[in-house]
This record gives sequence, structure tokens and C-alpha cells, in this order.
Amino acid sequence: MDSLSNQVSKSTYNLTGFLKGRNSQYLGGGYHMKKISILFFAAIVMTVISVSAGHAEEDLAKKFDEVLSQAQAQKDWQIKAADVYAMITSKKQDFLIVDVRPVPPGQQSGKIAGSIFIPYYDIMKPENLKKLPKDKKLILACVTGQTQNLPIVPLRVLGYDAFTMSFGMSSWIKGYFGGNFMQGAIAGANYPVE
Repeated sequence: MDSLSNQVSKSTYNLTGFLKGRNSQYLGGGYHMKKISILFFAAIVMTVISVSAGHAEEDLAKKFDEVLSQAQAQKDWQIKAADVYAMITSKKQDFLIVDVRPVPPGQQSGKIAGSIFIPYYDIMKPENLKKLPKDKKLILACVTGQTQNLPIVPLRVLGYDAFTMSFGMSSWIKGYFGGNFMQGAIAGANYPVE
């Protein structure tokens, strides 16, 4: 990057010298020279920014690909409710349950002991990321196991060891409305497939 800024400086200097020496009669003096130099420099800066943005997009896509390519080997980062319960009862300290249910319902039907509450749509906010330890397994739980999946890949790209609890709170609370909601959706399933 340093050599690029040196090249930009030299190019600006050379163009300025060229314009001052050879074309000043067409430019009407120093004011126009300065204006052209500024415009030229701005064009170079915009080019550098757009090239950098293109590389940033490629880097981000590469990071997402690296994470997603590990999903199947890691059981899609899902943990069964029974396994979460076993972790709690054995008093393991290497995990944190993050209740990501939206509001409403939030935690109206109760919460898992020791969990923290951050709705899934707020979890990527800087103030909430600060609440999440990178040295512990994060287990996200929502209503039915759907929306908890939304932040998993971004969290993993950021270096968090994030998992979801299979079927969310519907697999934790007997008769939970999320389970009833899923049963209602499944009951109507009879659509053609190829």
C-alpha cells in the first residue's frame, strides 16, 4: 500500500508539473491548476477505494466459504436439547446459552437457567457482541429453531464458537407454542415434489 501511495504522490506531482509548465496558458493560472490537481488526486483515491472494496468483498466471501465448508463435518453446529441439559446438570462452565427469541414472545414462557437474552436481530450490535465470550461455546435458542440459525455463520466468521439448540425452545419446554406452531405447519404439508 505504501508503494501505491508513493506512486499516487509522484503521479500527482508529475501531472501538476506538466500542467504548470506546458499548459498554464490554457488553464488561466494557479486556481485552475489547484482545482485540476485536486480532482486528479480525488480520482486516484476513488480508484484505490473501489479496488480495496472489491478485495474486501472477495475476502469476506472467502471467510464465509471457509466457515460454511465446515458445517456438515460439525453437524451443522446443532446440539440437542438433551445434550444441553446434560451440560447444565454436569455443571460445565465452557458454554453460554443465548436466548435469541424475538420480542414478543421473548422470555414470556420462561428461560433456560443461566442463559442471557439477546434477540437474534440485535445480536450483531457491537454492545451485544461484547457480552459474548469467544472462549466459550455459544448455544443459541429461539422459538422453533429457525431464526437462531440466522446469526450462526456471521458469529463463526467473527471467531465465535456458535451452535444452535435443535428445534429451539420447542425442544426444551413441553407443550411450548413453538412446537404447536410447527405441528400446525407440518399438518398441512402435502404439496407435490419432483
